[in-house]
Amino acid sequence: MSINYSERIPNNVNLASNKTLQRALEHWQPAFQQWWKEMGPEDSTQLDVYLRTAVSVAPDGWAHYEHVHMPDYRWGIFLTPPEAGRKVNFGAHQGDPAWQEVPGEYRSTLRRIIVTQGDTEPASVEQQRHLGHTCPSLYDLRNIFQVNVEEGRHLWAMVYLLHAYFGRDGREEAEALLERRSGDSDNPRILTAFNEKTPDWLSFFMFTFITDRDGKYQLAALAESGFDPLSRTCRFMLTEEAHHLFVGESGVARIIQRTCEAMNQHKTDDPAKLRALGVIDLPTIQKYLNFHFSVTSDLYGNEVSSNAASFYTNGLKGRFEETKLTDDHKLDGGEYPIMEVVGEDIVIKQVSALTALNERLRDDWVRDVATGVSRWNKVPEKAGIPLRFALPHKGFNRRIGVFTEHHISPQGQVLSEAAWTHQHKQWLPVEEDHAFVRSLMGRVTEPGKYANWIAAPARGINNQPVNFEYVRFN
Repeated sequence: MSINYSERIPNNVNLASNKTLQRALEHWQPAFQQWWKEMGPEDSTQLDVYLRTAVSVAPDGWAHYEHVHMPDYRWGIFLTPPEAGRKVNFGAHQGDPAWQEVPGEYRSTLRRIIVTQGDTEPASVEQQRHLGHTCPSLYDLRNIFQVNVEEGRHLWAMVYLLHAYFGRDGREEAEALLERRSGDSDNPRILTAFNEKTPDWLSFFMFTFITDRDGKYQLAALAESGFDPLSRTCRFMLTEEAHHLFVGESGVARIIQRTCEAMNQHKTDDPAKLRALGVIDLPTIQKYLNFHFSVTSDLYGNEVSSNAASFYTNGLKGRFEETKLTDDHKLDGGEYPIMEVVGEDIVIKQVSALTALNERLRDDWVRDVATGVSRWNKVPEKAGIPLRFALPHKGFNRRIGVFTEHHISPQGQVLSEAAWTHQHKQWLPVEEDHAFVRSLMGRVTEPGKYANWIAAPARGINNQPVNFEYVRFN
């Protein structure tokens, strides 16, 4: 199948003149289209959706907005422009020219880094594919489709790197990215969080607020890579990722706002009465926050990691905003604090900063999530409602790292097995909570109308009104 490379695949990597890459993509694109048909948003092929499409890397005009027939969306390949004289900014290769080709000694490691990042992109599409059937508004339906198509574009970005720089191994890995399935018992996605279900819109908003924020920090660390094509790819992906975070943060804030309105209107904070009114009580929102925060925290891996140290020393993956840091960028002799459980206490100990890079990136992410939660808290504060949302302790409900064998309360207390069993249902969503939230999920598709459990947004997308026809049904 022949592809018009300048129109069908917007790009700034000179696809039209790269015959080898053309042949690889001509083989891969039909498989991607079949995957999208099977695992992309359900029943979306007849829809025209008001979407932004990446068309360049110009800061003042990188995206074009228009109604797009979903099957005709153009997944492009864009890297930020090369930085003249760019160097490797950290590790043993600090000061060397950034690599334009894959260093042979790091080939397998870089390929694995790219594959792991690339695997998260189709996974989230698969997790969210059914949510269009229960959208709370056309505005929200448009937003989830925007997130989905951009996760698809991010998959294209990673597949471009695999095809362009890793030969046959890269092509095989690119094919495997379309073969794994989120939650599949035989061939699951690589990372556990991307095999969890996203059963409702509260879960979706939490995912885009919390788990996509992990994506921001992983991409930012890879944007520091000494392998320049990876760095430039991730820097442009971060441009798109900001909207995904906005969708999540504003979505939860709108749910909180609607609940606070009902609490004041009916003068009650009783969860049962609020549920009877068809809104999501604030303690249930806190439970969902606890769950998504703890599951996503595991994505950063073990607090002490020789792999993370190796990635850094070899110049493959840096720290968040590496070039803004003022140390030696080698971390020889530096220390970083991590937590560990000693008896019934959680204590702080100092370890090599080089081996604690996972924990440092997790801490960067935690601070960012906490800032977003503080913005949520302005909603009940403004409404005169005393409840405030809070992140649980880093050790809460963990399955990876130093807390794996311990039960930690949201407040940071070490609990016995019996105490955890007795209390954990107060802190994490139980089936009753999930069933209630699911019961609210009815589809609203009239322009300007919103489900009872969520407030309208303050403004529309791209200066459009909130009652704009963001999705057209054909």
